[in-house]
Parts: sequence; C-alpha cells; structure tokens
Amino acid sequence: MDPGSWVLWGLLLLLAVVLGNVVWVLGVRRLYRPRTAPPQLLRARCQDGWEIAVHARRSLKRRFEEPVLLCHGLAANRYTFDFAPPYSVAHYLAEAGFDCFSVEWRGTAHSRLPPPGRRYTDFSIDDHILQDAPALLEFALKETGAKRAFWLGHSMGGLVGYAAAQGPLGPQLAGLLVLGSPVFLKSEPLLRSLLGLGVRAAWPGRLRQEWMSATLAPFLGYVTLPLSDLLVNPQHMPPQIQRQVFATMLSSMSRKVLLQFQDWIEHDSFRSYDGKVDWRAGISRLNLPVLVMGGSSDRLATAENLRKQYELLTTPDRTLHVFGRDRGDKMDYGHGDLMFGTGAPMEVYPLIRAWLEARATPLPEPVEPPALTSP
Repeated sequence: MDPGSWVLWGLLLLLAVVLGNVVWVLGVRRLYRPRTAPPQLLRARCQDGWEIAVHARRSLKRRFEEPVLLCHGLAANRYTFDFAPPYSVAHYLAEAGFDCFSVEWRGTAHSRLPPPGRRYTDFSIDDHILQDAPALLEFALKETGAKRAFWLGHSMGGLVGYAAAQGPLGPQLAGLLVLGSPVFLKSEPLLRSLLGLGVRAAWPGRLRQEWMSATLAPFLGYVTLPLSDLLVNPQHMPPQIQRQVFATMLSSMSRKVLLQFQDWIEHDSFRSYDGKVDWRAGISRLNLPVLVMGGSSDRLATAENLRKQYELLTTPDRTLHVFGRDRGDKMDYGHGDLMFGTGAPMEVYPLIRAWLEARATPLPEPVEPPALTSP
C-alpha cells in the first residue's frame, strides 16, 4: 500500500473515532440527564449585549419576598444548584417558599453565544462581576417585584458575589452566602501545575474538558479518576450521582478566565484582570449579612482559607460554618460534596434554609407562581 493510502486510511480512522466520540457523548448526556421537571429558561441582557441564561425555579407557594440567586463556579453550569432531588438546592429552597434563579455565566451552556463582534471566549471574571451579575440581579428583581435578593455562590460564584457586593449592587443584596469559595488563592504546587497545564491546553480560546468528563462518566463508580478528590470525594457520592454529575454538570473554561485564576494563585490575590481593583481588600467594607461555608476536607477552599476570609469581614451579621466530622456532621466535606455528598441534603441545605429564613421578608400571604411565558 502506497504512503498516500496510509494517510487516507489514517484520516478516515481519525474521523470515525471523532464521530464515534460525538455520538457516545450525546448518548451519555441523554442517558444521565436529571429526571426532573426543568426550570423555566429565561434570558437576561447585559449592558455589553451578551445574553445570559437564567433558569427560574419558582415556589408553588412563595412565602418570602426576596428571591435567591444561585451562582455556579468555574467549569460548571446551572446543574450545580438545580439538579434532581434530593441533590438540588433550587428544589429544596423552592419548597421552602423561595423563588430561585440559577444563572449560567457567559460562555457556559445556554449562555455560550456572544453578541455580534465578540468571540465566545472573550471574557474574564471581571465580566461576570461587572456585566453578568448586575443583569442577573436586575432580572430577578423585575421578575419577582422584590427590592432585594439573596446571593448564594459556590466556589467562583461566591467570589463573584463578594466582588459584586462591593459595587452598586451591594444595597440590593439582602445577604451573601458563599460556599467553598477560596478567597485566598495561594495553593499547593500540584494545583499550580494543573492550572498551568489547563492554561496551555486552553489555547487559543478555551479548554473543552466537558467532553472528556462525559466520555468517562459511565465508568465512574466502577473506577476512580486520578485527582478526582480535588472536585468531589467519590466516597461521599452515590455512583449514579457521580455519573450524572460528570455527564451533565461540567462545562468548558475560557483561557482568559484561567489566566486570571493563574494570576491570583501566583500572586495570592483576588483582583481585577488589570490588577487595579483589590476585591479581597474590599471584603472588609461589606456591611450586608454574610454566611461563609465550606468543607473540612476541601483542598481548594480549605478550612484555614475559610477562617481567614471570615476574619476579613467586619459586618455585624457574619457567620462561619465548616462542615465536618469534628462538628458532628456525617462526613468531612470536600469541594463538590457540599452539594452532592450523601449528607448534603440533611446537613448543608437545612443550614442554608434556616439562615435565609431568619433574614428574609415574609409575605403576608403565600403567592402563586406566575404563568409561564416564552423567554
């Protein structure tokens, strides 16, 4: 067989592998999608023209005026908080009487498409803070008629909340709940190396690791992936939930966002992309209620990290809670265990609910949800 034929057969084999992987991933996502009624998909327009997806899960009997904004972290999507019960904060809080709005940050899932003239990876965390956050808050307040809202963010979602609360949005937030958010970014050498590899792998625009996670999802529960405990402790998650989470929840990462995280880790900072705004220093100026939460075994937002960020706060209404066995909890929680660990619906969710109910404004009479409308 001549060399040209070998090249042709090689290209055909590569094409078959790629197409086979596409079919496999689409099948896996369909097989492992959460079996629950989806939230209402709506869209909020940012000032720069980017439209972000907002997934509304409304309470059948709304008991509180303030809605809850549910904000996912890096490489995730709305399934972080709006999954299938019992592993769904959105369902849990909606049953308690709160209207919930789960965002998908620009560049993620339903918020992937950019406005004309913009590249789909042309954004940093600054854009989540200065563009996405105001659009999300304004949209939720308009939808509910409320004057203020609660912000619940996991990991990067909590960091966005910390920064957004320091600006004009502050008076419109009734409270800030941060869950596993690493305000102090200095980390162990392994994490620094992994992030460096991620930055290089994301060239020129983004890292599409969600394809790999969906490809491997059906095997989870039978095998344990290396370094999986950085995201979630597999021993704390039922195998079926592991497969569903890895098949549906992980999303691609913008290289520009990864570069910003790399800057934070290398300089142990929490600041704007150009380095001019120090959001960590601004935490001490917050005057709204803040609940700092995390897991005792979280390697990204360690217990020490949580205590240090709590000590930055000067607001009179501040609370720190580190979930772990030393406090009598079922397990030593890791990063993703706070939502998907077997003990989360019994230990983490009730604390969130109790904190919100103690600070929310009760409605005189329960309110029925509005009729669904097209986005």
